[in-house]
Amino acid sequence: MQTDQSPSTGVRDSVLIFLKSESFAQSVKQALEMSGYRSTAVTSERAALTEANANVPSLILLDRRSDSVAHFRRSGLLSTVPIVAVQEGHLFGPDEECLQEYDQGVDLVVCAPSVRELVARVRAILRRRAADITSHIQYSAGNLRMDLDRHEVLVNGRAVELTPKEFEILRQFLESPGRVFSRQEMLNRVWGEGYALEEHALDVHIHSLRQKIEQNPARPTFLLTVRGVGYKLRV
Repeated sequence: MQTDQSPSTGVRDSVLIFLKSESFAQSVKQALEMSGYRSTAVTSERAALTEANANVPSLILLDRRSDSVAHFRRSGLLSTVPIVAVQEGHLFGPDEECLQEYDQGVDLVVCAPSVRELVARVRAILRRRAADITSHIQYSAGNLRMDLDRHEVLVNGRAVELTPKEFEILRQFLESPGRVFSRQEMLNRVWGEGYALEEHALDVHIHSLRQKIEQNPARPTFLLTVRGVGYKLRV
């Protein structure tokens, strides 16, 4: 379980996009990716909630007509993620309606923005959010704890030495507990897309990780194999 969610050095901020206009959503997605952000565009509220819980984003762009804000705010992992409500048309509700949206957990309401303006607002919010982070970033699962600021992993209170790749692999699992990662997806996240590496290389690192964090590596309780798919961290 993640104990403190925040953007962190070395990992690109990610933006989840749920806008009713698919063409506008794709334009925003492309512009965000050109600005260096990872972004995912979905076409339904259910997909938005599923994706956000599976892979917690740094910011959510939400259609103003969506009813999903309350659902996002009730989720522990998503309760502090900035939400920008976007009104794609030129019709805007009364001021009282806007105030209610802010009370419900929306961080910003934007009316009829251009792609350029919307990306600029996203960048400003994420810059401020990163600057506001002063506490240690920690993740935990059972008796396993990771402290990013100290670059430290503890098992039952005992520090274990991990290689940089092992540390980053474990971090990806801790950031999305319960999520199943395919071998190729994990390789892309840790080594970068386009890096020529056999999927078997991940198995070697997982084996080494298990030797260091599992009480019985032959019967792992943290890093589980999902046969035919990849691996996941048991919640």
